[in-house]
Amino acid sequence: MTSRRTVRRGCAVTVAAAAVFSALAGTPTAAATPAGLDEVLFVGNNWEGTADVIKSTGSYDKLGRINMIPDKDERLREIYLNPVKLAFYLGIRATAGEGHDQFVDDMYTTPDGSAVVASRPSFADVVSIDLTSGKINWRFPVSGFRADHMAVSPDGTRVAVSASTSNTVHVLDIATGTQVGSFATGDKPHENVFTDGGRYLWNMSIGEVNTPLDAPELDFTKGDRRITIVDAQTFQTVKVINMRDRLDAFGRKDLSNSVRPVAFSPDERTLYFQVSFFNGFVEYDIAADRITRIKELPKNPATNPDRTTWVNDSRHHGMSINRDGSKLCIAGTMDDYVTTVDTTTLQESALVPAGKPYWATVNGDGTQCVISESANDTVSAIDFATGQKVATVPVGDHPQRVRLGHVPAGWTAPTGGDEGGTGSLDSLGTPGSSGSSGS
Repeated sequence: MTSRRTVRRGCAVTVAAAAVFSALAGTPTAAATPAGLDEVLFVGNNWEGTADVIKSTGSYDKLGRINMIPDKDERLREIYLNPVKLAFYLGIRATAGEGHDQFVDDMYTTPDGSAVVASRPSFADVVSIDLTSGKINWRFPVSGFRADHMAVSPDGTRVAVSASTSNTVHVLDIATGTQVGSFATGDKPHENVFTDGGRYLWNMSIGEVNTPLDAPELDFTKGDRRITIVDAQTFQTVKVINMRDRLDAFGRKDLSNSVRPVAFSPDERTLYFQVSFFNGFVEYDIAADRITRIKELPKNPATNPDRTTWVNDSRHHGMSINRDGSKLCIAGTMDDYVTTVDTTTLQESALVPAGKPYWATVNGDGTQCVISESANDTVSAIDFATGQKVATVPVGDHPQRVRLGHVPAGWTAPTGGDEGGTGSLDSLGTPGSSGSSGS
């Protein structure tokens, strides 16, 4: 395992930074499903500790459920015997978890479809779970006390995970869980995205989102919020972007510079992103290094205007873009709707009611956006062409991340997939025989 690298803040390599912002050729096409595999959607039920597997298109029929915390008793024993770990575990439950444990955040499958790799915030780790046996192949404890968003490299061989309390991103070999590199970020690293065919890795740090200091005049208390771009082979920083300067130059000093979910245009020349407390999104020209447009979306009059009641400083959290880059799909989290937006005109479609939508992903054939309705324990599909909801599927408790993946053709879930649930002191009787190999 390589040691964590320390990188200085700022623009480290001018030539490399220029390469990041150079024009990228072509629009990526959808990859064909490998022989012997079926394409599916994984839905992470964060509070329950399970993942539902559903068809990636059409009816979105449910194919099975996987227990993402088969080692729950073992992990809880470790936590309750360590006062520092226990304090953070309970803190996650009280803040980001809204009174619940966060057992599964992000998920990606291995290239051969044999395992699903997931980050588990409350357990501060990443695990690989065998899709046939349901047992843990490997486990990687992240630095600090919480694991968060991940990204998988275009070739599927590496997975990057944000360690949100140590301001670090770990990059792991997806097959073995071995760390191949890491890099420092701003405060509370969040979203990760590989670009340029896997040459670069972008991380967006969102700062302190769990404090009650949410008034606009207290924005300075939120910490170091920035985009860190690194070379995905050397893990050296090639560019740091603080959107504060760009927002100010655009005349929006009122907006937070905490970059939340993002969506790149297919040619990777434009970045769309959401920021804390804002019902809308920002358009950023990567080569010109400037904000070009800001879209404010409608407010739900029923939404509590008290910003301290918004989950983790979010107002809107979740966005995706269709394959030709013509439509965005926006999850209006605290406003309880989803809408599609034309990227040329920035005109939104009719608002579709949704229960605290928390994420947005493009489906298997690229024609629809799939959102998680965390308040309703469902996922729903929104047609990019019409902006209408065309399907809703019940899933587990508090769905958040939804990701495309693969399973073996004709796959059936391993037994025990309906297990999971919130941990407690009562569950600390016998450590689970999960097949965990440790770190």
